[in-house]
Amino acid sequence: MTGTPPLADLFWARGYTDPDWARWHTTSGRELLPSRRVWRGPGVPSPLPGGPRDGGLDALTFDGAHGQRLTLPELLAEAETDALLVLHRGRLVHEQYLHGFQPRAPHFNASAAKSYLGLVAAVLAHEGRLDRGARVTTYVPELAGTAFGEARVDHLLHMGTRMSYAGRPYDKALEAQRYFAVLAPRLRPYGYTGPATIREHLATARATGDPGGGFRYENGNVEALAEVLRRVSGTTTSALLSEMIWSRIGAEEDAYYLLDADGNEAASGGFSSTARDLARFGEMIRLGGALGDRQIVPEAVASTIVSGVPDCCPRRVRFPAAPADAPATLSYHDLWWIPNDPYGSFLASGIHGQRLFVSPGLDLVVVHYASQVVSPAVSQPPLLQAFLRMGTHLRG
Repeated sequence: MTGTPPLADLFWARGYTDPDWARWHTTSGRELLPSRRVWRGPGVPSPLPGGPRDGGLDALTFDGAHGQRLTLPELLAEAETDALLVLHRGRLVHEQYLHGFQPRAPHFNASAAKSYLGLVAAVLAHEGRLDRGARVTTYVPELAGTAFGEARVDHLLHMGTRMSYAGRPYDKALEAQRYFAVLAPRLRPYGYTGPATIREHLATARATGDPGGGFRYENGNVEALAEVLRRVSGTTTSALLSEMIWSRIGAEEDAYYLLDADGNEAASGGFSSTARDLARFGEMIRLGGALGDRQIVPEAVASTIVSGVPDCCPRRVRFPAAPADAPATLSYHDLWWIPNDPYGSFLASGIHGQRLFVSPGLDLVVVHYASQVVSPAVSQPPLLQAFLRMGTHLRG
């Protein structure tokens, strides 16, 4: 009998293990799947004042994946960086593009997109349009009997469900690949007969524990939340993000979501935008939800990203890529990662090195786009520590 090959040997896992394939995937999403634009709105782009390289960051050194000291170019090379933008006190102090990536090109955000949807949900809850304590079936009756349908909205926002799909034992790496197989026929293994849409995928999820009993980082929570928000708003995820945020931050370019076969957005990771526009988004949150005299996100929402984790959900979790013995140094709130540093920082994080890092205490916003391979054989550089190094240098 032939055994199951390791993921690294499967064509449908190449996005994790082949750097050239990963870069093509992160920069060419609209060539792979149908997509829907997130409209930038009719307004004039908001300025990003400052020079492209006037922050003095090139003179710094940083810790590498193995503790070695690296210059900024060496760190960016180790991280397979495609773009790095750094804003300090609203001024663009560093802007750099590598591997042929261009400023006006959208880049895959991967799981960083989860955080943007979390912000939209938090705003709708603040406005009274979404009940955090309601069962998901209140909004999406079709999910009755599934792990997500019996959970509450807050459980989805804090990865508080436990499930297995289609009766198979839960394996995080395998389920991530199965999610991609749902979206993209060309990523399906030979003989694939599983779900062909996100809704079909969610329908196979069965609870293996009570919701709120622990933390499990799983795409299905976000896809179920996206369906809730579509029912609440009566519109698509793309239109909702455009209406509430993207059309109001002075974006230069449309963003876009990849779509499944039903025409629904891949909300947990199918979002792409330019680095400059993501920097505008981060700066808006850093300023308490405002840009100039426009309050885009309620200040009460923007200022409480790092606090207010509800009783239903764990306050401190281990980062998914950390070793098993790593200390639980992160918290998780409304789909944002909270590093619990002295500066009130928070970040959105994607699998291939996509980061939006916002640090109100350091007056800092960092956008990092990359195409890192994902493999146990490849150590990931400590980007969070590098961002803090940049911020403390600029503050000083």
